[in-house]
Amino acid sequence: MSQTIRKVQFPSYGDISVIRIVKAEIPPPQKRQVQVDIMYSGFSGGDINQRKGVYFNQPSAPVTPGYCFIGHVATIGAGVSRFRKGDLVTALTVYDSEADKINIDEKYLFLVPQAVDPRQALALTLDWNTAYGLVHRAAKVSSGQRVFIHGVSGAVGYATMVLSQMQGATVYGTASKRNHEALRERGVTPFEYTSKDWIREMTALGGVDVVFDPLGFESYDESWSILARQEPSILVGYGGNMNVFQEGGKPRSQITAISALLAKNMCLWTKRSTSFYYIDRDRATFMTDLQALMEMLQKGQISPLVKHTWDLEDIQEAHRGYGKTPGMGSFSIRVSPDAY
Repeated sequence: MSQTIRKVQFPSYGDISVIRIVKAEIPPPQKRQVQVDIMYSGFSGGDINQRKGVYFNQPSAPVTPGYCFIGHVATIGAGVSRFRKGDLVTALTVYDSEADKINIDEKYLFLVPQAVDPRQALALTLDWNTAYGLVHRAAKVSSGQRVFIHGVSGAVGYATMVLSQMQGATVYGTASKRNHEALRERGVTPFEYTSKDWIREMTALGGVDVVFDPLGFESYDESWSILARQEPSILVGYGGNMNVFQEGGKPRSQITAISALLAKNMCLWTKRSTSFYYIDRDRATFMTDLQALMEMLQKGQISPLVKHTWDLEDIQEAHRGYGKTPGMGSFSIRVSPDAY
């Protein structure tokens, strides 16, 4: 029997005024599906790019955003064997997590230990899992390297900083000035992106071994310029968030910028290289990486920060506050009023 739920919806793409909270019907889970009561949904630049209609391979509106969730199993469909009612689970969905309930294939669910803070576990699903892939798979950061991270106080940036330092790297990065003192306390050398001092100072050091750039577009050229040239070095793009910070005006497609980034690999006379990393729940390493992070969390080796949590009813405020909210770490949306 279908149930009535609340969910966020973009009936069309555009500015913050298009955001709606609507009522909808959700059917029972199908074969090998699980229905989950959502506690929290993740919130990221992906939500804003989706709202603007510039997210990669985006479907036609209307859509419900919500890149990931954590919640409790409510109903089990036929053929489900790995989960039972009441289990705490998380999953990457790309869409549909900003809703009271979701039906999702069993294979995408990850069982979360009950003792874990649910918002920290949620941060692992998207932000820290992305960072793990950046550090350990795309760049293979190692001890003694110099790593430069744009948006180092952001959700993925902060996680990338922690994981790079755990590998023995020295970290530099750009961030809002309000976060510089806290970053210095964590051993990071911070810069303001707009000052461009970071270009001069990294060049004076002889360049860096790795740059992680979530901004895209013209930022890729500047990031390329600070790579070390005497030893192999790599620029890893991800996210494409420059559109996120520009309300008003026509958003730009990321495809051309990513193509230009990867074309730099045709420069055979240099030891510099590029890649573009994206998280994918169907990638064989997704669950492996999430399991590794969950074990690190349980052992106290990492402690994800949650910068701010908005209630579902305040979803427009979340879109206004992204990039302006002080602090470091991840964002979340409290979907269930009873979420602890």
